[in-house]
Amino acid sequence: QVQLVESGGGSVQAGGSLRLSCTASGRTFNHYAMAWFRQALGKEREFVAAISWSGDRSYYSDSVQGRFTISRDNAKSTVYFQMNSLKPEDTAVYYCAALEGFEQGWYSGGYQRPREYDYWGQGTQVTVSS
Repeated sequence: QVQLVESGGGSVQAGGSLRLSCTASGRTFNHYAMAWFRQALGKEREFVAAISWSGDRSYYSDSVQGRFTISRDNAKSTVYFQMNSLKPEDTAVYYCAALEGFEQGWYSGGYQRPREYDYWGQGTQVTVSS
């Protein structure tokens, strides 16, 4: 079992920046691939970014590529999400997710499927005003 606790959400004007953090408690952090998903009001949860167990690979949705950066510090059991050049359409609840154990299929698209992940945080609200 692992517990994920997100922090860093808030309200910002368009063009601004926020950094989200997700800290895990439980098993050794490098046993987990990590991801961020988001869910806007009235919409389905969507993939935003993912990072591999060691941090050597990362993936992004087209909508955030070049603006957002995912990173991890395994010594601190924390994954970070730096969000720059925020837009109103980035407004959503952001969720941290963890996949326990190694799965080769994660690299070939599994990283973007919510059902691949075993644990979820409670979510943190990000609101971007125009």
